Amino acid sequence: MAYIDYYKVLGVDKNASESDIKKAYRKLARKYHPDLNPGDKEAEKKFKEINEANEVLSNPENRKKYDKYGEHWQHADEIEKQRAQQQAYGGAGGYDFSGFGGFGGGGYDESDFSDFFQSMFGGAYGGRSTGSRRNVKFKGQDIQAQLHLNLRDVYTTQKHTINVNGKKIRITIPAGVKDGQTIRIKGLGGPGVNGGPNGDLYITFAIDDDPKFKRVGNDLYTKADIDLYTAVLGGETTVDTMSGKVKLKVKPGTQCGTKVRLKGKGFPIYKQEGKYGDLYVTFNVKIPTHLTDKQKELFEQLAKLK
Repeated sequence: MAYIDYYKVLGVDKNASESDIKKAYRKLARKYHPDLNPGDKEAEKKFKEINEANEVLSNPENRKKYDKYGEHWQHADEIEKQRAQQQAYGGAGGYDFSGFGGFGGGGYDESDFSDFFQSMFGGAYGGRSTGSRRNVKFKGQDIQAQLHLNLRDVYTTQKHTINVNGKKIRITIPAGVKDGQTIRIKGLGGPGVNGGPNGDLYITFAIDDDPKFKRVGNDLYTKADIDLYTAVLGGETTVDTMSGKVKLKVKPGTQCGTKVRLKGKGFPIYKQEGKYGDLYVTFNVKIPTHLTDKQKELFEQLAKLK
């Protein structure tokens, strides 16, 4: 059987920790498990390679032998014995690997893996008909989905029905989710294998802009028109918020572009019930047009007083 780089098979560095190897193995084993890829010979072949690599690299002793002797790691003890004999008799030179069958180079086929697994795992992964592999539990595949909503849709907590792989799923969307935010719903992914847990559902939110309100974090920004007379003399105006209309006092001499803050009238803070950001209102002073002669006269008098 040709030399196989077990580190490359698992996609890890030669200095990878035991934890890194374990994580890499679990991820790849779930991806290429034959029960998740029925009839796929390449996936089955890859699955066997992954398990072979894990069996060697997850065992500190086996890994040490593999790092030192490569494809001949299984015969490390015999090699060490041969070396000891050479040293005892004053010998020199390399070691003779010709007697270690099955590792002399060349290609490999499915039976090579079966023989290897048969000797190492007692047939647990040697063929599709063996029962041991069927007892290995694997978590189902995770499902990724995207949900488009309007800004007002996520102002309050609500239930929503989505269609995932032809299946209707009713979920609760917490108020305050943000554009691009991803939430995980445990157990709503693909079914587990051999009694393993279901995968999870990951939903990424795409929140459309609102024509009246701009959201920045948990704060909202909006504009409100006031007439010239209210801006000059002061008074009250009605402004829109996400929860309804409110009356707002306008100070005398308010300039165009003046910004005021309405505390707690912004967007709900995600998973912090009863807490909200602030609403910032920018005043836009509307200059009157189509004045009557009398109005023009009054403005002229004001101009002269200036």
